[in-house]
Amino acid sequence: MILRRTKIFIFTLLAVFSTIFLANAQTPTPTPRDNDSDDGVETVFTEEVKLNVSAFDESGKFFSGVTKDDLVIMEDGRIHQPTSVRRIPANVLIVLDTGGEMRSAKSIDQTRKTAVSLVNSLKSEDSVALLQYNDKAEIISEWTTEKDETLDALKKQLNFGKRSLFVEAIKTASEFLQKNPFENKHLVLISDGTDSFDRQTEIQAAMKNLLATNISVHVISYTQLEQEGVQKRKKSVSGGGRKSPELPAGAGPPTQGRTVIYPILTINLDKEMIRSINKRGDDLKQSQENLAKISKDTNGQFILPETTEEMIEKTALIAQMIDSSYVVTYTPKRPLKDAPKNEVREVVVTSKRAGLDVAAKRKVIATEKEIKQ
Repeated sequence: MILRRTKIFIFTLLAVFSTIFLANAQTPTPTPRDNDSDDGVETVFTEEVKLNVSAFDESGKFFSGVTKDDLVIMEDGRIHQPTSVRRIPANVLIVLDTGGEMRSAKSIDQTRKTAVSLVNSLKSEDSVALLQYNDKAEIISEWTTEKDETLDALKKQLNFGKRSLFVEAIKTASEFLQKNPFENKHLVLISDGTDSFDRQTEIQAAMKNLLATNISVHVISYTQLEQEGVQKRKKSVSGGGRKSPELPAGAGPPTQGRTVIYPILTINLDKEMIRSINKRGDDLKQSQENLAKISKDTNGQFILPETTEEMIEKTALIAQMIDSSYVVTYTPKRPLKDAPKNEVREVVVTSKRAGLDVAAKRKVIATEKEIKQ
């Protein structure tokens, strides 16, 4: 390209609703010109918006053979025709939460079983990588289509830590996915989404940055199971229940009438423990809201299991969503490069083909991003 050391501004799209996710690309196309610079080439920018569209038949199974003529794209009420529809294998980064101070349901064994079930449910052509986070966030298995390699890493590489660095996990996952040029990217969180250092502002910023990518986020959440543990701890420190009075040595229970029972009253003087338990419950509530929102905003699935068995069973739904995606492109009639910063547009994709359900709707935000060439 002739534009050396020149900053070219492009627009990426923030995903804010559900069912499809966007990646905005501005592709500079060189064309000849007769009388100008020495090399006689000018650069023309053509914007191409990419959508990951999940397609299902009436029974909820993957719909094969979707074409450009099957879809209609509406952007802020303006009709757009797709320029391409492609079916490509998925690239799935599984993020495993293996840390935390006050965990109850969360364990290495449960997290491993859930991840193994997900890997086995994905198609053989999908590429999978693993990220583990506890006291640090680290990639423990690079991209591979060999399931045995991924399963071996799950068996040998997982370990628990005292902390849960959720912010670092999201940042590392986003950077790892974005450094590769492939499409159809998915991030699967097996996590309770809490951070040991209570960094809500940083969590929100990390989530916002993730929305600016073309990554679809799916969640298998520990939050409901962990909340049950919180409730049990609350009962254990607040006392309660009823019991019969203790009888003197050698005395037997009365042969007539009812045994008198009285309430158990206990006082827990460890106020710090009570505050910690309440704080854990509040953190889990906030985390559940964060995880549900990020999955909705990026066309992901949010799974909130009530049992450990359900965690494993529902991985099939995540795999089904991932493996039902097409990459669809279109050119916006109002160029994104001319849009005001943070302009919100609503994109809806509908089906013209009988038996095809795409249920594709989302709001997008045009944001300015600087790229050097």
